[in-house]
Amino acid sequence: MLKDNLKTLRKNKGLSQEELSIKLNVVRQTISKWETGLSVPDAEMLVKISELFETPVSEILGESIEKKEINDLKVISEKLEVINEQLSNYQKEKRKKKIQALIIIDISIILLFILLAILDSPYQTWDYSITEWAILGTFYQAFEWIFMRLAPIAVIILSTIILIKRNK
Repeated sequence: MLKDNLKTLRKNKGLSQEELSIKLNVVRQTISKWETGLSVPDAEMLVKISELFETPVSEILGESIEKKEINDLKVISEKLEVINEQLSNYQKEKRKKKIQALIIIDISIILLFILLAILDSPYQTWDYSITEWAILGTFYQAFEWIFMRLAPIAVIILSTIILIKRNK
């Protein structure tokens, strides 16, 4: 395992045997012997190799790095699947909340429309000699006039949006 891992680490770093031997202060033949399994580095040299490749000594001595990389890719892909599923659920929940909010707004507009129709413009009987009542009556009339004309359009638009979002 050491020989395969050492060779894989060296190639992953883009180093030749010569370049690695210079960095470790050994001759190129020593690197070749380690990679062919004819000899092994001592403990001190293993620490240097570990520091150079930024890899734990246990990993250099342990299972094949290539296998570990494949397993890492599998773990990463599984994590990505979980994240994608969570994102999808979040988006579905967000869409559901938007639809609920649109329905509440739609119902509120309809109820306010009905309420204004039932009240039948009560501001017409107010005493407008009092300034505050005159101002309030003017705002009430303006609101009612605008709302009664725009509410049906708003209900149609909101209902259409709700239907479109539900069908997605």
